[in-house]
Amino acid sequence: MLELADRLSPLISGDRPFVTATVIGVDGSAPHVLGSSMVFDGESVIGSIAAGCVEGAVVDVAERVLDDRRTRIVSFGVADDDLYAAGLSCGGELRIHLSRVDPHHPGAAGVLAALARARSGQSARLLYSADGFGGRECDAEFVETRTPPAQFLIVGAMEYSTALSAAAQALDYRVTVCDPRALFTTQDRFPGTELVVAWPPRHLAAAQLDSRSVICVLSHDDRFDAETIALALRSPAGYVGAMGSRRTHERRMRALLDLGLSDEELTRLHSPIGLDLGASTPAETAISILAEVLAQRNGTSGRPLRTGEGAIHGNSGGRSRSKLASKSASLSRLTTS
Repeated sequence: MLELADRLSPLISGDRPFVTATVIGVDGSAPHVLGSSMVFDGESVIGSIAAGCVEGAVVDVAERVLDDRRTRIVSFGVADDDLYAAGLSCGGELRIHLSRVDPHHPGAAGVLAALARARSGQSARLLYSADGFGGRECDAEFVETRTPPAQFLIVGAMEYSTALSAAAQALDYRVTVCDPRALFTTQDRFPGTELVVAWPPRHLAAAQLDSRSVICVLSHDDRFDAETIALALRSPAGYVGAMGSRRTHERRMRALLDLGLSDEELTRLHSPIGLDLGASTPAETAISILAEVLAQRNGTSGRPLRTGEGAIHGNSGGRSRSKLASKSASLSRLTTS
């Protein structure tokens, strides 16, 4: 539910109660990860939990939760022979926690505080229990955590940077654009980003980076490109990429060797940046770059899914913890506790 914090602001400030439906258990292949949520206020829905497979049935349960205020944990598995039965065609099983939230009730204080922290970009934590929210962690059905958004640093204020900034924000990155030219580094061109008008090596040397950070050098400026990339490769950033032709890449590699970088450090550089998608426009190039960032972050190959085997969806990357129920011999269409 914490992933919906920004979108829930109108409901939280309103007078109407709403029901949260959160995935607290996944067994086998399923279209969403642990912690995915949907919210229903009696009239409209925010979010999604199963890519359309079971949302209608979940709303039916949510209406009961709104009416009687009783928290429920329901399970959805393989659909039966009934064409209109709710179920997961992918063959997995989901356990979903549904609970009513009354924004002005004292009992909702813990939920609202966690949502406020997530909305402000701080770390947040929420315990799901059989009675609703809160309680002791050892008794929790599920513990959802949310860390502050990872840093996505773009060096160079250009049209490709504009497209990449917008796409990275859609993936919940905190985007910073750095360029020494104030004329090009404006909020009109880069809405929603942190703008830094400074010499890129100087900014990068002082930047607070960690293993989740992404650095994309899109500038084509020989005055600082090599030094900026060298600092990036020696930082803890998990991904470092640089845009340019193969000829530009070869020139930069020679400059990086002259700066004393080792072969091991140079192997971290993704250059030319992005996956081979045939991209040419700024929007297409942004997709190519982010596809490579995701593959690097998740430790995947970037190959077409049709060439692989096994489950399509991996684990939740440690985002949440669930106390999973044992898998029943026959996956039921809907069970309510």
